[in-house]
Amino acid sequence: MLSRIKTCVLYGLEGYIIDVETDLSGGLPNFSIVGLPDVSIKESRERVRAALKNSGFAFPVSRITVNLAPANLKKEGSQIDLPIALGILSANKVIEKEVGESTCIIGELSLDGRITAVDGALPMVISMRNNNFKRVVVPAENKDECGAIEGIDVVPVEHITDLVRYINGYIEIEPYKVVYENYKELEITKEDFSEIKGQTAMKRAVEVAAAGMHNILLLGSPGSGKTMIARRIPTILPDLTFEEALEVTKIYSISGLLSSKKLIRSRPFRSPHHTSSRVSMAGGGSKPSPGEVSLAHYGVLFLDEIPEFPKNVIEVLRQPMEDGDISISRANGSFTFPAKFMMAASMNPCPCGYLGDPTHECSCSQGQIDKYLSKISGPLLNRIDIQVEVSPVKYEDLKDESTEESSSEIKKRIVRAREIQQKRYAELGIITNSELSGKYVSKYCKIGRESEILLKDAFEKLGLSARAYNKILKVARTIADLDESHNIETKHIAEAIQYRSLDRKYWR
Repeated sequence: MLSRIKTCVLYGLEGYIIDVETDLSGGLPNFSIVGLPDVSIKESRERVRAALKNSGFAFPVSRITVNLAPANLKKEGSQIDLPIALGILSANKVIEKEVGESTCIIGELSLDGRITAVDGALPMVISMRNNNFKRVVVPAENKDECGAIEGIDVVPVEHITDLVRYINGYIEIEPYKVVYENYKELEITKEDFSEIKGQTAMKRAVEVAAAGMHNILLLGSPGSGKTMIARRIPTILPDLTFEEALEVTKIYSISGLLSSKKLIRSRPFRSPHHTSSRVSMAGGGSKPSPGEVSLAHYGVLFLDEIPEFPKNVIEVLRQPMEDGDISISRANGSFTFPAKFMMAASMNPCPCGYLGDPTHECSCSQGQIDKYLSKISGPLLNRIDIQVEVSPVKYEDLKDESTEESSSEIKKRIVRAREIQQKRYAELGIITNSELSGKYVSKYCKIGRESEILLKDAFEKLGLSARAYNKILKVARTIADLDESHNIETKHIAEAIQYRSLDRKYWR
């Protein structure tokens, strides 16, 4: 008596088809699982045995062999509980009909037969759809995250008895569908740009950074509002599109961080503590999982007091900041996770924080200042498009009763600038100006003669690199888009140059 059930395992963000082959034969009762299962799959023997008995099914007194094919691929995850249980019931003739080659089964079993949620359900369903499966059975708790996928029927089930009756044709379970717009309303946030008094220059720099998804560094004395404004960046970013929401949700799903079991609707904001390790930042582990750079995909990665991070931790940001993804190599394979994020970092100008402050005297020696600033390497600093020095808030600004511009008003300008960029790069698969590569910079960031002279003068006086030259042009392109200007004008170049002068002041 042999049965075969299709299921799925994840490697990175990709799902692979697994055949769960179950054989019942004579001999001493035994239950073995072969085919490179991990510990969680080996433990499924006891979960499956208890779940079947407590659900009213007779557990066969036979020699049970479960093979997970292909046998040379390591299998991980508790989602194989349900296909193993169905395989036993099918081989024992409790299930009277064939499950079918175009149906995939995923789910973890509790001891009473309930089918509980699994991590990574969304990327599994997407992978199975891409492999031409017509139907996938998922735990009912995972239905909201999976129900928005087109091209495959998502059948949610709560208990194994319901699934057996459904397969045998005794009951009907309608495929679950979710229209993204039906629950697209964003989470209500109490934070708003209108709460920030003064700091016009810093607000403008953050607006430019958000419009083009440029990395930004805010440098200033304690209490000047660096952290306050950085935490409000998500409130001015455009809403996630459906495709972006799928990508972000996939990452959170396999990381086990999808608490609501629904598609993520708002852009991620990650603010790791400065005690974070290289693995937590970049991703990895024995079973490679996404790190902070991937969890911030299509959102913001905020590094508060960036010099307090270990240097080897912040140096891992260099590749994803440039490429938009991160590759992790381990003995069992190489994994690539997406990492298109906007990095926002804040720092003080010196260890005591008051270098250049008009109201406080700095107590640091030059050696201490140099050691503090040297934690930010030249290559990393060169990848930060916008660098802003933040002045302390003036008393007059704090007492000013006039209404500051709200996040919604700033967001409208940014959305318009993003629409201009998406239309311009529609055929390139590029979303924002920050993604432009060298050959496209010269095509889409053309400047006039007067702007060329200004940029050449800045290049020579500031000692800019080729990367800094390209970043100035890309930032100028974003500033022009905010002005809804087709051409990059001299004033746009001048503002972009202003955002690149900070490293020459402090990192001589």
